[in-house]
Amino acid sequence: MGPLEALHGHLFAWVPVCLGLGIGVHFSLMQEPGATVYLVAAGAMLALLALAWFGPPGVRPVVMGLGLIALGLLIAGARAHSVAAPVLSFRYYGPVEGRVILIDRSSSDKLRLTLDQVVLERMDPANTPARVRLTVGGTQPHIHLTPGLRVMLTAFLSPPEGAVEPGGFDFQRMAWFQRLGAVGFSRSPVMALAPPEPGLGRLFFAQLRQSISDAVRSAFPDDAGGFITAVLTNDTSGLSPPALDSLRASSLAHILSISGLHMSLLAAFVFTALRSLVALVPYVALRVSSKKIAALVALAAAGFYYGLSGGAVATQRSFIMIAVMLVAVLVDRRAISLRTVAIAAVIVLALQPESLLQAGFQMSFAATIGLVAAFGALRDQPDWRLPWVLRPLAAVALASLVAGAATAPYGAAAFNKLSGYGLLANMAAEPVMAFLVMPGAVIAAALSLVGLEGPVLWLMVQGARWILLVSDWIAGLDGAVIGVAAPPALALPLLSIGLLMVVLIPLRARWLGLVPVLAALLLWQQAERPALLISQNAALVGVLGPEGRALSLSRGEKFAALNWLESDGDLAGQKVAGARSGVAVGPFGLFVDLEGTEVHVLAGESAQGALSEVCRPGRILVLAEIRDAPVPAGLPCRVIDREELAQKGALAFQPGPEGLQMIGAREWAGQRLWTRPPLREPQQKVNPARAKPSLALADP
Repeated sequence: MGPLEALHGHLFAWVPVCLGLGIGVHFSLMQEPGATVYLVAAGAMLALLALAWFGPPGVRPVVMGLGLIALGLLIAGARAHSVAAPVLSFRYYGPVEGRVILIDRSSSDKLRLTLDQVVLERMDPANTPARVRLTVGGTQPHIHLTPGLRVMLTAFLSPPEGAVEPGGFDFQRMAWFQRLGAVGFSRSPVMALAPPEPGLGRLFFAQLRQSISDAVRSAFPDDAGGFITAVLTNDTSGLSPPALDSLRASSLAHILSISGLHMSLLAAFVFTALRSLVALVPYVALRVSSKKIAALVALAAAGFYYGLSGGAVATQRSFIMIAVMLVAVLVDRRAISLRTVAIAAVIVLALQPESLLQAGFQMSFAATIGLVAAFGALRDQPDWRLPWVLRPLAAVALASLVAGAATAPYGAAAFNKLSGYGLLANMAAEPVMAFLVMPGAVIAAALSLVGLEGPVLWLMVQGARWILLVSDWIAGLDGAVIGVAAPPALALPLLSIGLLMVVLIPLRARWLGLVPVLAALLLWQQAERPALLISQNAALVGVLGPEGRALSLSRGEKFAALNWLESDGDLAGQKVAGARSGVAVGPFGLFVDLEGTEVHVLAGESAQGALSEVCRPGRILVLAEIRDAPVPAGLPCRVIDREELAQKGALAFQPGPEGLQMIGAREWAGQRLWTRPPLREPQQKVNPARAKPSLALADP
């Protein structure tokens, strides 16, 4: 028997892997594919699938895989074009009108509104962004903000910004797929124009989420109430920043987001409770299939919870998996397997191919695949079974260990942090989550129909207080958080392929997957961070030194500063980094010496006149705020003026054998649908005094 024949029955699990490879190829391209590329990919896909159908059996899996890779590229391209919506091309200041569809908090804990049905002054509706997101100052006590409410306010808007460094998080791409055409901030009061519209579909669930959040937070206004609100509705705005920081540091933040844990616990509780209730009535139990009735009701409950959650990728994956599992129960098939995970992955990638690049997708599927594989292996080893008394504790410990190990590299790549005591924190918190908080959520929902949910909510809040106590304790331990530098672009795909080979190949050849895993870890370990970073507006400079990255500012430009430090794996805050030596201050601006090459950042009104004095052969000059006169030709130094800086975006410098290498964030991102040209001048009159604040103040 050949190796491909031995894989018969296990090949379906590779379908989402091949689709993911094609999707990854699409997003890695530097130029937006044209119609010719898509036509060639479609022709290749059809030819390969036809060959797989009619060709020799020995080559079918390989040919089918190549066809699926081409299909993945086509799916990603179709999705990118289908969500196309206008993106603001200039800075706007003026009235903004729209319907509230989401209320949340920014990373700096400020109120944030997402609006659709947007109207901007003197702008053609065909060019108006489909959605805008605004950070709003103050508490807005004069108005009760709720989804569906039509509002107006005066705001600064700009297009979504790109990465704060080459290869960094691409907010422009994320905004494109969310149809978010502008972001900004407002210091004016929010005015209501029309009462909330009757909720239908997503709007209905958004309004229901808001009602539940308001009710729980009014009864329990502390962090415990905010925790319960997050578990019920996915709304974390009721939690204070210190509580959120502790949950993240202790590796318990996953408990907040409605995902596999919540969905599984809810479905399992409903399924078990209903089967038990049917069993209590022998006349009914003997005449109907309690298992199938329980599966139908659990599926309906999971669907409702999915709608209430807002439909994040992790929640979508969880619902699809649970739906497949419960349908398997209805048709008397095996419910939990890697095939179930593969079906969920195929559906998610077909609907939202961009989710492949998101930490939620990566961590969610990594944890699920690891758990299914680990518990499947134990199921096949009956000699390893423990006494029934120890099984629940062992199951929690094993689940925490496997899920933590599986998600660790993806969490480290996305958030540049590892938790030193995540296993301990999860073992202390998850039993309370499983046996008190989530069952309480189901019971409270049922009792709310008759207004008796209060005592159950109180019990849930006590469980939440225990979890918050655990997170505070763990976060306060030495070594609770370990900084990790950002990996190179190739490391995570290599690691993923290797781990999938180990799990999905049921042969000794699976251990060949350790080769790409080790290669990925070696690449990650040897990754070099840029020696010098300059922000897109040249207001912030960061140079890597023996103590870590030294920043030119101890405050201001917070988003870029924290992103740079996190990508370095540096746990120091901006204030500490701003006090480090490395960025010198001269009479006309900042300068840094990189192995003999001086980089000067000139700003201010006197910088234009200083060009001839500062410019020397071998030097690089970055002009931040010089607008009045063009840069003289024939200067002996390399000059990056304001126009070139806008074209390139944030700059990264790295010494190399051929001298100092420079690349911009826009160059790294390439020319794609979501990458926008530099801002042009405003199309409407703007008050310069009021428009001066940088729109980077709005938290992405």
